[in-house]
Amino acid sequence: QVQLVESAGGLVQAGGSLRLSCAASGRAFSNYGMGWFRQAPGKEREFVAAIFWSASSTLYADSVKGRFTISRDNAKNTVYLQMNSLKPEDTAVYYCAGTGRIYYYRDYVRAELYEYWGQGTQVSVSS
Repeated sequence: QVQLVESAGGLVQAGGSLRLSCAASGRAFSNYGMGWFRQAPGKEREFVAAIFWSASSTLYADSVKGRFTISRDNAKNTVYLQMNSLKPEDTAVYYCAGTGRIYYYRDYVRAELYEYWGQGTQVSVSS
């Protein structure tokens, strides 16, 4: 069993930055594909970014590409989401997710393929 615990989010002004972290318990973390998703009020959960066991392989939603960076430190069993140039539309609850299964590269955008989820953390961006 894997448990994922996100760091606290926060309230930032538009244009600001925030870094989220997600600490994973359990073994074989380095073999897991990890993702970040978000859900805004009244909207469906959407994919933000993913990183594979090889940290050089990443995937981003078009809406965050060039502004957000996902990374991982396997020695610390932690994945990060650095968010820069934040916009009010980035306001949402952010969730960390993990999967031990291997899928086609583009399938990692699908929330239903992840077995493990964090509790979520609120990120609010004011205009």
